[in-house]
Amino acid sequence: MGLPIDRESFGKRDYERFARRLEANLEVLRRLLSRPGFGVGETTIGAELELALIGPDARPLPINLAVIGETLDPRITVELNRYNLECNLRHTPIAGRPFDFLRREMADALGELGRAAALHGARVIAVGILPTLMEADLQSHAMTNTARFRALSASLQRRRSGPFEFRIDGAEPLTVSCDDVTFEGAATSLQLHLRVDPARFADLFNAAQLATAPALAVSGNSPNFLGHSLWRETRVALFKQAVDDRDPLARGRSREARVSFGRGWIEHGALEVFSDAVHTHEALLPILGPEDPFECLEAGGTPALDEIRLHQGTVWSWNRPVYDPAAGGHLRIELRALPAGPTIVDMMANAAFLIGLSLGLAGEMRARLETFPFESAHRNFYRAAKWGLDSMLSWPASDARDGAVEVVARDLVASLLPVAERGLRDAGVDSVEIGEHLSVIRARCESGQTGAQWQTAAIRQLDQQMDRVSALALVVERYFELSNSGLPVHCWEPGVPVTAR
Repeated sequence: MGLPIDRESFGKRDYERFARRLEANLEVLRRLLSRPGFGVGETTIGAELELALIGPDARPLPINLAVIGETLDPRITVELNRYNLECNLRHTPIAGRPFDFLRREMADALGELGRAAALHGARVIAVGILPTLMEADLQSHAMTNTARFRALSASLQRRRSGPFEFRIDGAEPLTVSCDDVTFEGAATSLQLHLRVDPARFADLFNAAQLATAPALAVSGNSPNFLGHSLWRETRVALFKQAVDDRDPLARGRSREARVSFGRGWIEHGALEVFSDAVHTHEALLPILGPEDPFECLEAGGTPALDEIRLHQGTVWSWNRPVYDPAAGGHLRIELRALPAGPTIVDMMANAAFLIGLSLGLAGEMRARLETFPFESAHRNFYRAAKWGLDSMLSWPASDARDGAVEVVARDLVASLLPVAERGLRDAGVDSVEIGEHLSVIRARCESGQTGAQWQTAAIRQLDQQMDRVSALALVVERYFELSNSGLPVHCWEPGVPVTAR
């Protein structure tokens, strides 16, 4: 979010001044984007990985501040709940072997974090939703004690007339409520950053929107929440409802939730998406930066645009634009839909497929958008989250004049691998690296075993032998063991030996 947060309550004047500054930011951004050469540069990728801390009993261990106090690694930071941490991986040029770089970055950061956690009897696990979480782990006391999180929680709660209500369908439907935003901390993700030249932003952003559903379908790793078997990517439903600031009576109206897939294809560029976020969602943290953006712009500098960056950090679209003033200023697309885990190998394969497919589709988007409605991409996203590789997804026909076809996600992903390969190859990614990562996606399609599928089958097996709470603890132990083996999830043996603990 950029700006330090040192206040937890705000008055009417704070919101009015912040709203004016947001409008000023939009105008300055418009002028920046029209500046010749602005944002043009080497394509790079980076990533953020959210993680959970668990104890010897495979349950969440709320000691993130103690763990982070054991390390000086600047890549590691706290997250919303006290058993969550985040690794911010350094970016790298996409040409060459970028995923090998990110793999080494991730392994190094996880190794350091594991060392620090072990000093307090904790372990680090990468999983979309930790299966052993209970309602008691998600109440207000679970929140990390920082002004930023307290202020965010207070602002979201003020905008609602009641508790946060969760209704998630699935094999074992769940209805539950919470008085705070701490349920959001149950959802952990792998978030990718792709630097984009402003002139290419619209095509690449639309391509990423289209590519997200098949990538999500083949990456599912969040099938359980509070002991209930739900979606293949329950995280999608959970996160949307966990920070929904709309009054329950207003949810059926036109305003989007703060976590959404968007409202349509963009036509011109990043400014459209920034403007929509400003004009659709009220500010949660109305704190002004020290800089006058117009003065900085007129002096030939690159404005920080602190306010729009802060506001954008509280609008959690599954794909969203990022403005960064570093290196003369540039734009990125943040791809937020992928889950954490199961292994580093799997996460790098997921990243390569999503980024490659987005790059490979970008050149075709103008023609595709004429016959493929955004509503189909929107529907695909939620179908993929619910049913994973078994979902039926709509996809533009090979002949654009034919509109769309319905395809089982497993077959669709396999058919899109050449598109992802082309996108990565044209971006300069090493051919051996491309083959290594996309072969993991191909094998996952052939086996049908994602992290979600493995967890679901393992729990089903153990349900025949013990109570659900005990079964979930055994599944987490076995998952942790296999995750650290380095074997990609399609190679994992099904089932959990009861002697695993």
